[in-house]
Amino acid sequence: MIEVIYVMWLRQLKRYWRSKARLLGSLGQPILFLIAFGFGFGPTFQKAGGGNYIQFLAPGIIAMSTLFTAMFTGIEVVWDRRFGFLKETLVAPVARFQIMLGKTFGGASVAVIQGTIVFLLTLMVGFRPSITLVPLAFVFLFLIALFFTSMGIAIASKIEDMHAFPLIMNFLIMPLFFLSGALFPLNGLPKAIEVVVKLNPLSYGVDGLRSSLTGMTGFNMVTDIVVLTVLSIIMNIIGSLLFSKIEL
Repeated sequence: MIEVIYVMWLRQLKRYWRSKARLLGSLGQPILFLIAFGFGFGPTFQKAGGGNYIQFLAPGIIAMSTLFTAMFTGIEVVWDRRFGFLKETLVAPVARFQIMLGKTFGGASVAVIQGTIVFLLTLMVGFRPSITLVPLAFVFLFLIALFFTSMGIAIASKIEDMHAFPLIMNFLIMPLFFLSGALFPLNGLPKAIEVVVKLNPLSYGVDGLRSSLTGMTGFNMVTDIVVLTVLSIIMNIIGSLLFSKIEL
């Protein structure tokens, strides 16, 4: 079992590393958000008594980069199905959930690497994290990556059209990001928005990252890690069930 998961995990990492265009291209949006929002809204945020906006924004941008990379891992399932590799994989004498776990851990590892690169970029634009809790931030980074990678694969298991997958992902990703508290504080929100934010899994990832990197929190760190851990386990179970029912 471990060997199967390792092989699929390694394949994901090799595909990521060999695609330099993918690696560089995925940094464009986080850099744009950091510069445009960080320096554009920074003075307004500071005048409103919110302090340094880069300090507030950076954890949200790190989470955003991880979210995008994790969710779009699912397109590889659609791609592999289209070009026959998935068929060759699924006829192998191994359980399908092992293949799914390998893909999930591989995609999550790639998303964590992407988030780490963006974290280093935030340091270059003035973000100053609390060093003592940085290791805990990577726990939250991995949980975000694990949950949304398994979600992306679960959705991809039910989609055959390569063109439809990016559209569906963008339809899901943008509300998840904008309603996660990545760009704005969670206190003082209208009740309807507050409910949506609390139902959004990414909210707990953003809050956990912000809490561990800056000390600012909207919920609390224990709630964040428990919610993300439970949701990741549930989503992996759902993803395994859907992946096991793929018809070629």
